[in-house]
Amino acid sequence: MPIMEISIVPVGTQTASVSPYISKAVALLKKQKDVKYELTSMGTIIEAGSLQQLLNIANKMHNSMFGSNIKRVVTTIKIDDRKDKKITMAGKINSVQEKGEG
Repeated sequence: MPIMEISIVPVGTQTASVSPYISKAVALLKKQKDVKYELTSMGTIIEAGSLQQLLNIANKMHNSMFGSNIKRVVTTIKIDDRKDKKITMAGKINSVQEKGEG
């Protein structure tokens, strides 16, 4: 199960705050089936059944930023996709904690 971290920044907003824009992208996640996500202070981590599903979600989130006053969007994506075993957001955290790092 692949995991993606996505950070979306609309460029050219009228104020320094981008949370109203990000909330639109997160609202798209709530509509997705079989998707887990965790909103963090610097991005959103998403767990889905396939890489293609994650890329489709990233595309929708990215495009949700564009509007009458937003003409540019910068999106950064990191993907962790293992073929040797199933990974989950919680499993990655547990692995570190079990080794005494957390």
